[in-house]
Amino acid sequence: MRMNQLEFQRRRERLMAIIGPESVAVIFGADEVLRNADTHFRFRQNSDFFYLTGFTEPNAILVLTPGREEGEVTLFLNPRDPAIEQWVGRRLGPEQASDRLGVDVAIDINEVDKKLPILFANRHSLHTLWTAQSRFDERVHKWLHQLKKQRKSAPEQIMNLSLSLHELRLKKSMLEQHTMRRAAEITAQAHIRAMKSCKPGLYEWELDAEIQSEFLAHGAHAPAYPSIVAGGENACIMHYVDNSAQLTDGALVLIDAGCEFEHYAADVTRTFPVSGMFSREQRALYEVVLAAQKAAIAVARPGNCFKDPHEASQRKLVEGLIDLGIIKEDLDTVIEKHLDRKFLVHGCSHWLGLDVHDVGAASHKGKSRVLEDGMVLTIEPGAYIPSNDTTKEVDVKWHGIGIRIEDDVLITADGNEVLTSGAPKHPDEIESLMHG
Repeated sequence: MRMNQLEFQRRRERLMAIIGPESVAVIFGADEVLRNADTHFRFRQNSDFFYLTGFTEPNAILVLTPGREEGEVTLFLNPRDPAIEQWVGRRLGPEQASDRLGVDVAIDINEVDKKLPILFANRHSLHTLWTAQSRFDERVHKWLHQLKKQRKSAPEQIMNLSLSLHELRLKKSMLEQHTMRRAAEITAQAHIRAMKSCKPGLYEWELDAEIQSEFLAHGAHAPAYPSIVAGGENACIMHYVDNSAQLTDGALVLIDAGCEFEHYAADVTRTFPVSGMFSREQRALYEVVLAAQKAAIAVARPGNCFKDPHEASQRKLVEGLIDLGIIKEDLDTVIEKHLDRKFLVHGCSHWLGLDVHDVGAASHKGKSRVLEDGMVLTIEPGAYIPSNDTTKEVDVKWHGIGIRIEDDVLITADGNEVLTSGAPKHPDEIESLMHG
């Protein structure tokens, strides 16, 4: 089950139905990004553009004109060029784009200034994605000005397409769910490989290498985000990506890593002992975080709200930290005065999809978003006790411990599916795997 023309066509049709027949939408693909000199970073298509086209070449523009008799879907793209293709790879070209991508009209990108403004004519509103890249906005305004100079009717309104498009992306189709399930499976296997490979004396980057190798072995050509391999107190740094320290006996290692498979992300965190055995304190705190995650997953179901997993996990975490003597105040006081924030640094969830922190509002009309069948979110409670002035009142036996447990959860009609359940997380399972 792979993405196909029909899937992308349905997405475009749904978006055109939302913006209406008197509108036009312009969506820019990503450009290549220069790394240095004449070397570029590996190209990755803009997620919104990919969602509507499946096209993975740079320098392309999609135009949607609902109801247009000459064709509702127009794609501007790079032409074939044997000399360039010999250096950077094959291009699809306008000649093949209609058949391969299911678009109505495909045009050489070099003709965009001449032919694209015509598609704006007699349309009441123009919808585009407002981005941080002002040059895209400048091109849109140039085309509008060009149309007005020709005394042709131009759109009176420029509207942000993000809300409508991102609402569509929030609920995953069956094909998307299938792809994300595969990304989750590959990622789970990578975490298992890291656990099996781990031993004192290795460097964090060596476990990172095991993870990346597993991704590539299964056709996931890139991580969905920079992998975090954080040994010991490095786990108390939320976005630690240096991955250069040596792993020491008696410490934990936190790995936050997920692959990107066919453009869809997985996002998994596991924390385990470098030596293969938890200490008493490590296991005690780990079981608090695990109980919090289980409580959060239990309420991640249709009809509940996006905030419910966070609130459920927060309560369990605070109760556990009080029981361990790490927090001295009572539960209500801690939550009311936010005294837990020195240990519980981040929220419990974010959306997941084409982007690791995927699009879609977490609130709607001022209220937390109601969870629905087809949404995918992470559940990732964590507790962190760094050795610094913020934790000087905490017994030193807890210092330097950072634990996070993260899974990817699909909301289903009758509950949820933990897509990443293949990665062990019970402490007994982890110890058994590492000593097997």
